[in-house]
Amino acid sequence: MDLFTAALSLSMAAVVPAETAPIRITSAGTAPSAAGPADYFTGRVRIDAPFQTDAPARVGGATVTFEPGARTAWHTHPLGQTLIVTAGVGSVQEWGKPARDIRPGDIVWIPPGVKHWHGAKAATAMTHIAIAEAVDGSPVTWMEQVSDAQYSGN
Repeated sequence: MDLFTAALSLSMAAVVPAETAPIRITSAGTAPSAAGPADYFTGRVRIDAPFQTDAPARVGGATVTFEPGARTAWHTHPLGQTLIVTAGVGSVQEWGKPARDIRPGDIVWIPPGVKHWHGAKAATAMTHIAIAEAVDGSPVTWMEQVSDAQYSGN
């Protein structure tokens, strides 16, 4: 082995942990669907295959399907949230601002601490993948429900 290869091998050994966890695959259809709890959602909401990582990582997420008229309560995320819309048409609204339409292919970034809600339009279902990081074990702070008046203004 030449000097370069030996040095590279030694430097790689210094940064690669001696023991790492194996790659984990969660097969489609193996995690049960869950209903969105009434404390945090209005209408029929299905949450599929939520995923969490192991420490030191802190990211988690789920595929969330909102039936027509369904939506989250107002909430914030300590490190922000990314939504990837995969089906239907929905809305996202930041507190004090007009609601905005979201469609398949749209990627929504909600900055840390921004009070907001998201969900389906009144006549159309919407599905998105939601990804957020946790601080002290929690990726979200839930607040009050979005009133029908607030929702119908979207």
